[in-house]
Amino acid sequence: MLEDSVKRLKSLKSSPGPALCKDQVDSAFNLLADWFYESCGTVTLSSLEHPKFKAFLNQVGLPEVSRKDFVGEKLDSKFEEARVESEARIRDAAFFQVSSDGWGRDICKYGEDTVIKFIINLPNGTNVFHKAVYKGGLVPSEYAEEVLRETIKGLCGNVVQRCVGIVGDKYKGKALRNLELQNHWMVNLSCQLHGFISLLKDFGRELPLFKIVTDNCLKIANLFNSKSQIRNHFRKFRSHGVELAGLIRVPSADCNLSKNYGPVIAMLEDILSYARILQLIVLDDSYKVSCIEDPVAKEVAEMIQDVGFWNDVEAVHSLVKLIKEMTDDIEVERPLVGQCLLLWEELRAKVKDWCAKFSIAEGPIEKIIDTRFKKNYHPAWSAAFVLDPLYLVRDASGKYLPPFKRLTHDQEKDIDKLITRLVPREEAPTALMELMKWRSEGLDPLYAQAVQVKQRDPVTGRMKIANPQSSRLVWETCLKEFKSLGKVAVRLLFLQATSCGFKCNWSFMRWVSLQGQSRVGMDRAQRMIFIAAHAKLEKRDFSSDEEKDAEMLTTANDKLL
Repeated sequence: MLEDSVKRLKSLKSSPGPALCKDQVDSAFNLLADWFYESCGTVTLSSLEHPKFKAFLNQVGLPEVSRKDFVGEKLDSKFEEARVESEARIRDAAFFQVSSDGWGRDICKYGEDTVIKFIINLPNGTNVFHKAVYKGGLVPSEYAEEVLRETIKGLCGNVVQRCVGIVGDKYKGKALRNLELQNHWMVNLSCQLHGFISLLKDFGRELPLFKIVTDNCLKIANLFNSKSQIRNHFRKFRSHGVELAGLIRVPSADCNLSKNYGPVIAMLEDILSYARILQLIVLDDSYKVSCIEDPVAKEVAEMIQDVGFWNDVEAVHSLVKLIKEMTDDIEVERPLVGQCLLLWEELRAKVKDWCAKFSIAEGPIEKIIDTRFKKNYHPAWSAAFVLDPLYLVRDASGKYLPPFKRLTHDQEKDIDKLITRLVPREEAPTALMELMKWRSEGLDPLYAQAVQVKQRDPVTGRMKIANPQSSRLVWETCLKEFKSLGKVAVRLLFLQATSCGFKCNWSFMRWVSLQGQSRVGMDRAQRMIFIAAHAKLEKRDFSSDEEKDAEMLTTANDKLL
């Protein structure tokens, strides 16, 4: 009997698949290596030696692999292949912009901001990964300036004029400004995505409504999370089809809400989603007994029954949602510098509608927006806006003219100063005369209409410019008579307004953090990042696998419900 059982168990084991020739094995492992490196941490090195994975390889006729196989020659070969291709594309470009992301936001111990990522934005609209530099903590402005200067020198050699600008997520007023002053041809921008995120922090810090709502929601959350007898009231309402999934999320004690408003947003979402059950609980007789013994419970009950409280929570949540939707769009669309003024115009219009909807005074919030706008603003926003044929406006005579009327007087003066700085001194008068001609004559209507043709994006369903490169191409071909101004235009119009690019997985960045004291480990980590980033940028994929998984699971849960 025992022998029969052993035979049956042996027969259940999978038999090895058909033997593969050497070329097939090499090809299979090459594809496996590509997949592993491009996953950049989603798949761990240890997974390659998992018994189930070994069994899978055996089943399909492949030999076992070792972790060492993926951190040695194979890694070096893949890295060298990607590096040579990237350097060739950068070398072929007449000029480029450096994108630098990861200087700011030390929100968690092991976060994406463990490394600073450098991406090169080329005039044809493509992006090339350059390098990842381990940060390891807060970085002073002087060090950032030094790293940026060395990066530019390494890319350009003695022809530093090839780098026409930098876009970064920090140090606009210090490192980026200093480099711009030292190199008159540069346009160094602050990342628009981080500008809008910072605006949300400004609201949380300076708008009284945000503080009032935050404090009130904390009272509710702390009461229901800390008092078991009150939390037990939730059980009585399961039959009503409402139930608290868990504790209400609250910011941790060491969370600096002036720098990280994310935990407050999560708390607001929980309070709003539990609104119905909270209102049922405070009307229950057993809760009323708790109010007699606990004055905080009574205060919370009065708050939950106050329509004004819910209006305030809804107002704050609505404004947060408004900013979040705009930041999501910015991250996906990756706007160019010419779009910056329009983005802030759109924001102001939406906030004005928000104020009207919730009867909020416009003055204080407009002041906060203006302050953040001035911190982010660069004269290149105005210059690119009027030089881009995409934004030409048809007048009564049929001419397509630049939209100078939408600028303030100071912004018009900014354009003159910027153009004077960007061209050689002897060309400055010519460039300003050409600007006057451009302002009065604009572009041939046929070419203007061709530049502004839109088509529907099959993925998002939104209308987008059919040929994003047409603005630059028009200056290089149809507007050759603007010799000095044309040089400025082609170097401005391709500049990206965001520094966000390739995203690493959280688990991989944690591993990178642990390699901080190991030169060999850090070198391997940087090579893996390079390979993964190179592959993602080739596909123009700026998303994170973890975000995709979260979205898929959320969608799947919604369908189940």
